[in-house]
Amino acid sequence: MLLPRGYDADTGRRYPTVYQQGHFTLNPPFGFSTDSSPETPEQRAARLARSAREPGFEFYRAWSAPNFPRLIAVTFQHPTPYFDDSYAVNSANNGPYGDALLQELIPYLEEHFRMIREPWARGLTGGSTGGWEALALQVYHPDFFGGTWVLYPDPVDFRNYEIPDIYSDTNAFVHQVAEWMTADVPAEQEVTGQPRISIRQESQFEAVLGSRARSGEQFAIWEATYGPVASDGYPAELWDLSTGTIDRSVAEYFRAHDYDLRDYLERNWARLGPKLRGQIHVFTGDMDTFYLNLAVYRLEEFLTHARPPAEADFAYGRPMKPHGWQPWTNAELMRIMARHMERRRPRR
Repeated sequence: MLLPRGYDADTGRRYPTVYQQGHFTLNPPFGFSTDSSPETPEQRAARLARSAREPGFEFYRAWSAPNFPRLIAVTFQHPTPYFDDSYAVNSANNGPYGDALLQELIPYLEEHFRMIREPWARGLTGGSTGGWEALALQVYHPDFFGGTWVLYPDPVDFRNYEIPDIYSDTNAFVHQVAEWMTADVPAEQEVTGQPRISIRQESQFEAVLGSRARSGEQFAIWEATYGPVASDGYPAELWDLSTGTIDRSVAEYFRAHDYDLRDYLERNWARLGPKLRGQIHVFTGDMDTFYLNLAVYRLEEFLTHARPPAEADFAYGRPMKPHGWQPWTNAELMRIMARHMERRRPRR
């Protein structure tokens, strides 16, 4: 948690809060660091080629400056037996993490750290796993949170579960190029478009690391989060890790239990649309390392044509921006979120 400048001195003031979602870490939110060790020119060039995100010491200086927005920043620690992060939702395998965060942890923080207890004063952001969480928490709880800035999220439309369409494809490993030809489906790519590992290879890797979804890797935690409990008491596999054959019943469980966020939005838009207007902002590299931009395109297509209007923002890092891209520094993101909150603050 980060507290704003003057927090201890102005004991009567309450503050808006930004919840940053992401993988387990003992570090402060947004890379905040008092270590002033300079970057090498090579490190700086590599960082800027990927993202506008600044070093932790630069964020520390901005956060501590007199003119910086007065916010509280929070990141959660919620590892599970299957991953370093629960995905911040209730699930059959992980347990009721969503309830624990929303009904227990956040109320505790708001009581003890002078946070404003109103939706307009609760903002969400995060990248990758945290990006999916930042979108999920907003769309599941539109009366609790007041806006989300979603960065390179995990699949938000399971018709692009990375590349496979888990509802219509029969095999996650193989793409049927023509009646007489197939090709392995890639799981990762370079920014040039060069594939570097296939879903078949990634599945073999996870199978070696741990059976029954205990690899601690990506496909396993998605099954643990979105899927049912199998007869052996462990998460049911979406596809066979040795053959790639997709279990359609598991895929349908994902959708029926609302983990496909685009599908959930579309089915519930008449109710959710008025509450989410202007609240969703999504950003991803156009050459995302894990092909996550493909599902974002599908989400954008729906929200662009949704009625009532979504007024959602989408931006894509071009050219050749990979997983991890964001268009502003973390300090700039905080300022953007603070302005959004201020515009929605009730005038009494």
